[in-house]
Amino acid sequence: MGSNNGRRLGITDPISLGGPTEYDVMRTSELEKYLREVNLYESQEEAVSREEVLGRLDQVVKNWVKKISRAKGLNEQMVQEANAKIFTFGSYRLGVHGPGADIDTLCVGPKHATREEDFFGELHQMLSEMTEVSELHPVPDAHVPVMRFKFNGVSIDLLYAKLSHWVIPEDLDVSQDSILQNTDEQTVRSLNGCRVTDQILRLVPNIQNFRTTLRCMRFWAKRRGVYSNVAGFLGGINWALLVARICQLYPNALPNMLVSRFFRVYTQWRWPNPVMLSAIEEGPLGLQIWDPRRNPKDNYHLMPIITPAYPSMNSSYNVSSSTLRIMKDEFQRGNEICEAMEKSKADWNTLFEPYAFFEAYKNYLQIDISAANADDLRKWKGWVESRLRQLTLKIERHTFNMLQCHPHPGDFSDKSKPFHCSYFMGLQRKGAPVNGGKPFDMRLTVDEFKHYVNLYTLWKPGMEIYVTHVKRRSLPDFVFPGGIRPSRPTKGTCERRQTSELKAPSQAISDATDDGRKRKRVDDGSEACLRNSKGFAGLPSSSGDVQGSPPVSTMSSPSLNSKVDHIDINGLGESSREKTENNYTNGLRNSSIAEVSSQNGDMDRLAKCNSPSKGLSPDTSSSKEAEKLAIEKIMSGPYVAHQASQLELDELEDDLELRNPVKELGGNTQGSSMESSSVNTEVVGAVITSLSGGGSSAALFTNAGLEELEPSELTMPHSNGSPPAPVPLRKPIIRLNFTSLAKATGKST
Repeated sequence: MGSNNGRRLGITDPISLGGPTEYDVMRTSELEKYLREVNLYESQEEAVSREEVLGRLDQVVKNWVKKISRAKGLNEQMVQEANAKIFTFGSYRLGVHGPGADIDTLCVGPKHATREEDFFGELHQMLSEMTEVSELHPVPDAHVPVMRFKFNGVSIDLLYAKLSHWVIPEDLDVSQDSILQNTDEQTVRSLNGCRVTDQILRLVPNIQNFRTTLRCMRFWAKRRGVYSNVAGFLGGINWALLVARICQLYPNALPNMLVSRFFRVYTQWRWPNPVMLSAIEEGPLGLQIWDPRRNPKDNYHLMPIITPAYPSMNSSYNVSSSTLRIMKDEFQRGNEICEAMEKSKADWNTLFEPYAFFEAYKNYLQIDISAANADDLRKWKGWVESRLRQLTLKIERHTFNMLQCHPHPGDFSDKSKPFHCSYFMGLQRKGAPVNGGKPFDMRLTVDEFKHYVNLYTLWKPGMEIYVTHVKRRSLPDFVFPGGIRPSRPTKGTCERRQTSELKAPSQAISDATDDGRKRKRVDDGSEACLRNSKGFAGLPSSSGDVQGSPPVSTMSSPSLNSKVDHIDINGLGESSREKTENNYTNGLRNSSIAEVSSQNGDMDRLAKCNSPSKGLSPDTSSSKEAEKLAIEKIMSGPYVAHQASQLELDELEDDLELRNPVKELGGNTQGSSMESSSVNTEVVGAVITSLSGGGSSAALFTNAGLEELEPSELTMPHSNGSPPAPVPLRKPIIRLNFTSLAKATGKST
């Protein structure tokens, strides 16, 4: 069946109702075995331990709410009836958590149990006095306030939701919209995790197949370096929503086919077309929902993945143009490998091969942070991590997307330095340089970022940040496994590696027509259905050029006490892939939810033909083309194109920054901290010229239209030795022409 309990799941009918073949059963068994071998499943002992911890925690919050009820003077009957309840969400609730993973939990309490005084006050005190609890760390000022700790060695993230009830029933259903009545914004956000998780499980046709596929995709995303919401990629909930949509489109498929179709569908997906599991509902409470027609800021989301629970939100607003490009490349790579696997020219190891981040680029930004002690470092680290995305956005904005950043999703520690950690971003120019190229100055971009980071409300002496440019050959040893730098491969080795990596996927595409002889899957009869269906003609094209802004010199004042960071962005050409990538800013905006649902008439004709009894080999050229058209149809609709102007993007980023908890400059303590950090922050100068010859990056990072950056050192003269003046936060840095840049650097044009 294509639905759960007879219901159609999703905003469109399935692409295929085809069921599995013996080949799918075999490959799915191999996948499950592989996932167990890489230790993605917890042991039975750990599972029991987690259940015991959750039971103990539920008892703690029940005792807590009775204690505060008595302290607030409630009568004894109300004290006895007072109740609080623990819910789980995230990977644990979805059933895809691994060994050692934390548990996302929500405490739901009555109207008289406050967040500030009772949850972060009394409950925090009770937990701190328990011997089972360690590493207790409250974060009351977060966008979603949380208390983090370990309970008998199990990591817990505990949120709090204060309902408008005097008594919390044991059979409380948090999925009901009425539960949101008369609650504050923090409670709505805290409840969202549980509500979304429950909806996902209701909206997938087969929970076990969904779980296995999601485990696979989470593991793949982590190996390929694209699992991190805070770094601008996708987090756990985003991957769950993407996988759930594939399960809806192929409701009878096993994980082997679901993984393959995941890459096929999202390789073809024309972002920013939204991914939705269900239609967006207005809801009875008037809460703001994701709607580009009414909310201008929603127009600029690059990869909208919409949560299915009211109020529907975009769960992937952190994605930038650079991180979207990286993920699209990874989807393409995954699709090619899956096609190669179907011809036995690749295996699961090929798909899950780790991304060699520190071999992929020639230039990196290294962001080092330090603090006076472990507690300060934990707080400082959390704040800086949440701000790093702003550095990516600023670099993209100030270079009109001509310099592209690849943030590494993790952090690294130099064991020789206490209370210190480092973050890295790969730098790469878009297009090929012409006429030698011209530089631009990154200093003000970085200084603006530092200024923003140093507005941290809980800043303490010793909290420092340093930003430097580093070439690949100068990367610190502590970023490599075991602290041992790998030997550099020769050019011939790199070329052979590139050939071996690309050969199988290329052959997979060219040999697709031979797949019918390898296996026969009972799949859709899409082609025959399409011949009898109207409405597939005139599908919206994903092509169309966007005129890029000309190269701009981003020049800072020569009085700044830091070295120059110049990056060549002159004469940038666009490949056909890059032109397509730029199109996501051009269309598919302001979509009407009703219009999305109205596509079902045409999809009905397709799905009716997708009978298991009409199985075509899915990898014949005809059925592939039919499937491609079906995917296009899912995304078709009367969208209104909208191109964001630079001023609009500036104002949008300003608004996003002001939404976050920062404090204004004013106090002596904060002023001295800014001055210290600005003086000590070093941005190493680099003039970027064109690539010469080969290199390992070409083999390891398949971005056809992107040119590597090759630096040569350059120093900016300073007018005096004074620290830099505070950088205006609200506006982008001043852009000057290349003539001014050349004069400032003492060079002639």
